[in-house]
Amino acid sequence: MVERSKKPSEIPISPSAPAPLVTISEDNSRVVASLPAGDRIEILLHGATIISWKSGNGKENLFLSSKALLNGSKPVRGGIPLVFPLFGAPSSSHEATSKLPQHGFARNSRWEYLGKTSSESFSIGASGADASVKLDFGLSDSMLDEKSKSAWPHAFGLTYSITLAAGELTATLQVANTGSAPMEFQTLFHTYLAVNDITTTTVTGLESHPYTDKVPSPKQTSPSNTPITFTSETDRVYTSPNSSEGAEGVETKPVSVLASGKPTYEIRREGLGDVVVWNPWNEKAKGMADFAPEDGWKKMVCVEAGSVEKFSRLEGGETWEGRQSIKALL
Repeated sequence: MVERSKKPSEIPISPSAPAPLVTISEDNSRVVASLPAGDRIEILLHGATIISWKSGNGKENLFLSSKALLNGSKPVRGGIPLVFPLFGAPSSSHEATSKLPQHGFARNSRWEYLGKTSSESFSIGASGADASVKLDFGLSDSMLDEKSKSAWPHAFGLTYSITLAAGELTATLQVANTGSAPMEFQTLFHTYLAVNDITTTTVTGLESHPYTDKVPSPKQTSPSNTPITFTSETDRVYTSPNSSEGAEGVETKPVSVLASGKPTYEIRREGLGDVVVWNPWNEKAKGMADFAPEDGWKKMVCVEAGSVEKFSRLEGGETWEGRQSIKALL
């Protein structure tokens, strides 16, 4: 045997990078995903409703009523319910959606979990801090109950993709008209953000937007040119200041939520030109049977990206897509 004076060094084997973890509950009612950095999300298959989003430091970023019903009997009070194909109460002025329940049927329908796509760093010694996971959910006309089918007799397919990354949550909705007849719809991410104190909370980024103030009754209002503050019940629908903002594939200027002047959340939107800002305050909160604790209104603000000022129209075979991304900054 010939001895070599210099043997080739061993090739090091890279340790496995930490990977995102996805689990489905035993009763098949919810999907939970977590990242190596500690970020975590929980989605109820009823409505494909995001009911919890925690940052890596353990902070809960969403408000969920302690009386919210999570058994599929009604829409969830809190988290991020998905509004489709109607925003608000039905109206005889729009016949195609006049028989639908308030906010449509998506938030009150059972969705299908379609699977996950994950990405993680494979560098030596990686901590998994740049890992992410995308969860896909689907709803189509064939999955609706007979009442919903009768109220909105369109062939459609929804694909709802929820991506969790370190400190960031992205939700993307794709709407497909799978029939031959045109269909019209509205949609919105009804996001309940957790805050420490609503009285010291401000929302910026909408100063130049006209809005409809729904308290006490709807009225069109010119841009305020000042940040939004909260001293009483607030229910406003902010609309695009120009036609290009909110167009599909076009990113709008970010909207920020601040606590005592410190940035807490940053919201970016594509294809969603409208933003609803809502807090029920004490009296209205008392009138909601599923809203708790009683002073929970102090701990939440809804900043809801959507396309609700008008109805979007899809011809047969066409698709539409809207996206919101929320960064948790604390």
